[in-house]
Amino acid sequence: MRNPLGPPLRRASVSALTLAAIWAPGTARAAAPTAPPSPEAPRIPFAERYHVVQRGGFARAANASVSCRARADDPSEPPCPAAREGRVPAANGNFDMSYVDVDDDPHTYNSSRAELRLPEGSRVTYARLYWGGNLLAGEQKPAGDNARVLIAEPGGQYKELLADTVVGHRAAGGADAFQASAEITDLVRSSGPGLWTVGQLNAAMGRSGSGAWGGWTLVVAYENPAEPLRTLALWDGFDSLDGAAEVRLNGLRIPRGAHGRVGLVAYNGDRGGTGDSLTYTTAGCGSVPLADSADPADDVLNSTINDPGPVRARREPAYDNTLGYDSDVFDLGTALAQGGDQLTFRLVSQRDAAWAGALFAAVDVQ
Repeated sequence: MRNPLGPPLRRASVSALTLAAIWAPGTARAAAPTAPPSPEAPRIPFAERYHVVQRGGFARAANASVSCRARADDPSEPPCPAAREGRVPAANGNFDMSYVDVDDDPHTYNSSRAELRLPEGSRVTYARLYWGGNLLAGEQKPAGDNARVLIAEPGGQYKELLADTVVGHRAAGGADAFQASAEITDLVRSSGPGLWTVGQLNAAMGRSGSGAWGGWTLVVAYENPAEPLRTLALWDGFDSLDGAAEVRLNGLRIPRGAHGRVGLVAYNGDRGGTGDSLTYTTAGCGSVPLADSADPADDVLNSTINDPGPVRARREPAYDNTLGYDSDVFDLGTALAQGGDQLTFRLVSQRDAAWAGALFAAVDVQ
């Protein structure tokens, strides 16, 4: 059953993209679509999509839609199962890539699932699904379905979801890349936490130097009276990472001892090299690299879907190396201890062509 939820709808040089935003406590705003949903654009600069000051935070569910194909007849490839499990260094360009398909529907050629977790007593205030991939690998996929995907809520049936804003689409570095997104607040609010399934993501499969890749991320802002007052902010865009992208939050009231988290969605990052970093600064403090056990400070775009803490959300499949798709959440650690009124995130890529699709942050405020 397919029910529409809304209207139809690319090694880097050095440049910079900067966004400044100021918050007023107690306000919330979701950016309205800036153009009809059907067109595509070669680049979409990062811009604020949503912000609010409320007690609560962000939750997210994410998974890859493309992975390596296990083949015993090609000794030039690393072993696919070992690559998926993160036991050998591997990138998507090393493999003949194929679709992930976990559902029982013979009419879908790719599908994957991921668990959305929400603290008890939470109310969803905003939700947006991001999806994207490479259209050029062993085959060239037509771009006509970039703005279309299938989604199923926990226990539900597939529904057709159409992008509600301009779709990013750019060729660079041997890839033909895109990202699309759509707001699904009402659906997530009514369906709640659990395993979400996304299928029919328009990505190519096969083998090429740039590799095949694709995936999706559901970003959910929630309100919860048991949690601290926080600024919640979401930005998105689509452009190749030509050196550095910067997102700045001004006008904050970060108390001493504050905590926070930041999430990143990016495409075509390869594991095992160096030159990718995500850092942040606060007023009066130097640059702080974001890293954890799964994401080294100098290889942050390393094909992972990762969260802080010991308990991981469920995914089907739950590959350690997603071979070209990143959706990570980082703890901001202790660098917020002195408080302040400004926070700046800087994403740098000095390697293969990569794309940033979304960034979201939740930071304690007074």
